[in-house]
Amino acid sequence: MNTPSPGWLAEFSPLSTLPPDERAILTGASASVALPADATVFEPHQACGAFLLVRQGRIRVYQLDRDGNEIVLYRLGPGSICILTTMALLAADRYSAFATTETAVEAVALTDTAFETLMARSGRFRSFVFTAHAERMADLMRVIRNVAFESIESRLAARLLALAADRRALSITHQQLAAEIGSAREVISRHLKTFERRGWVSLARGRIEVRDAASLRRTAGPGDA
Repeated sequence: MNTPSPGWLAEFSPLSTLPPDERAILTGASASVALPADATVFEPHQACGAFLLVRQGRIRVYQLDRDGNEIVLYRLGPGSICILTTMALLAADRYSAFATTETAVEAVALTDTAFETLMARSGRFRSFVFTAHAERMADLMRVIRNVAFESIESRLAARLLALAADRRALSITHQQLAAEIGSAREVISRHLKTFERRGWVSLARGRIEVRDAASLRRTAGPGDA
């Protein structure tokens, strides 16, 4: 790991406005991190030794149920920090979930000692951390709400629409889609077959084409797609 160029602060605008002494702590105790796609960032019971700020790429944070089914908790992209990392550092605890890079990732790692110092001394740094923390908590609450209260059919329809965005076709496996909404592959395959019989989607190996977005939107319900 190497020391990042000072210009990285501009990618996290609240940090670029820190006073010079606080900015010096931040830049003096940070290191560049480069990870390839499909690399493990952290896993349950692993100690947390650094505060990670993502500059480029995408990280998937997820949990596994007793049967080994994956549920995606949230994703980190450019400008993001990880709520589980923040919680582990604040509580001097270990990680409780998994994180894997979905693409090559460039990040900055701030030492745990510098993190604690800035949290204690810098109101602006605390605001940056807790604002990002609150935003990520909203993502987690959305996952909990969907899993607890929404039907599989509704969640699947909403996720298909969200992933498709302006495209008609998705390159995604049934297993990957199951992880997106916290279900088993067999359950997702069964519901996708039902959607296909209704004419809402067309299925091929590793590919799903949205054919009737309006029907999916009605199934997803208001505010979910």
